[in-house]
Amino acid sequence: MRIQIDHLTRYHYTLPMRSVIQLLRVTPQTSAQQTVVSWDINIDCDARITPFTDCYGNRCHLMAIDHSVADLSIEVTGLVDTWPSAGIVDSSEPLPELVFLQPTMLTEADEAIRTFARDVAGDPAKSALDRCHALMGTLWREISFDTRATSSLTDAASAFADRRGVCQDLAHIFIAACRSLKIPARYVSGHLLRQDGSEWQEAAHAWAEAHVPGLGWVSFDPANGISADEHYIRVAVGLDYRDAAPVSGARYGGGFETLSVDLRVRRPGQDRAKQGQAQGNANQ
Repeated sequence: MRIQIDHLTRYHYTLPMRSVIQLLRVTPQTSAQQTVVSWDINIDCDARITPFTDCYGNRCHLMAIDHSVADLSIEVTGLVDTWPSAGIVDSSEPLPELVFLQPTMLTEADEAIRTFARDVAGDPAKSALDRCHALMGTLWREISFDTRATSSLTDAASAFADRRGVCQDLAHIFIAACRSLKIPARYVSGHLLRQDGSEWQEAAHAWAEAHVPGLGWVSFDPANGISADEHYIRVAVGLDYRDAAPVSGARYGGGFETLSVDLRVRRPGQDRAKQGQAQGNANQ
């Protein structure tokens, strides 16, 4: 399946900023599950872009601007071919899986999450795969998807206590629960081609991967209750959102900042198909 990504991030500053450094984790890599056909990053001002690979194996770019600007746009466009893999992730791993047992501020399991994990998936007689599927399915049923309930700083315990959040929160809760059961788990950022026909999205998608003996890393998306398939594009991984955030950084000056994001995820050629359908209807 070929998927097209058009991702535009705009910044406006009430005062011209003097300099900015941004870390961009927006570039997917070719693997057994996906092939990057084309991928471009365009900045609408004079900027230095330095590519590098971080400790998690993510393809990153460091963007530096050392002159005054009041508006900044980062445009990411690309085509990726994907294949079904039953959720199994086949990729080279720079770090051992035990690294992903380490808790973070966003994925620290409190007593409520530990109790939930034991009740839902604590049976040692079950395989790690079955336990992870049980966690994912229960979170999908019991945590309400609410874009207004949390922020990028909300931790797993807070979102779990409120029983609501977005894909980032569900991934953090799943990771916290897995780690409390000594199952290595990590955060994944990327894109999802939605099956309801909605092309425009408010933000990139997020899910999780858990390390299952005999299979390796396996994907779990508790926001949708499924393992990642050919509708997903995997971009970056980390211990939590902060390690895989598409854009992060710092600036000097600029006053107050306004941020807007336009993200479109679709099959290539859909515009032409829709135009043809509309023309056909008009001719009837």
